[in-house]
Amino acid sequence: MQVTNKTGIRMASNIGIETEASATTLMLDNPYKIVRQLASTNAVVLFSMSGCCMCTVAKRLLFGLGVGPTIIELDHHGAGPDIQAFLFRLVADGRQPVPAVFVGGKFLGGIETLMACHINGTLVPLLKEAGALWL
Repeated sequence: MQVTNKTGIRMASNIGIETEASATTLMLDNPYKIVRQLASTNAVVLFSMSGCCMCTVAKRLLFGLGVGPTIIELDHHGAGPDIQAFLFRLVADGRQPVPAVFVGGKFLGGIETLMACHINGTLVPLLKEAGALWL
């Protein structure tokens, strides 16, 4: 199910966390497991902050291509700060950790990588391979 926020961008209303109580508790304690679960069960996952302009650019690009990514707004998620800290370690080059894009279960990168892939023509094939596009 998708929800539209005040900017008109659709967001996933659920985040794909397992519903069993023990699995949910375990996953909320470990940001790596949260990210891994989300990335492995969704074709495209975008970790975002609601007030981030580059996150909005990433969302609009993906929606414009016809992709319906799972969007996790870290500032509205209970484990958001821990996930953001994990993403910062994943990026590891001092760049801003959001937006963070996962395609087909693999970390693609941030806005620079997303835009570079779009410009050089490799983004659409990646999205098709991940099952996010059926064109």
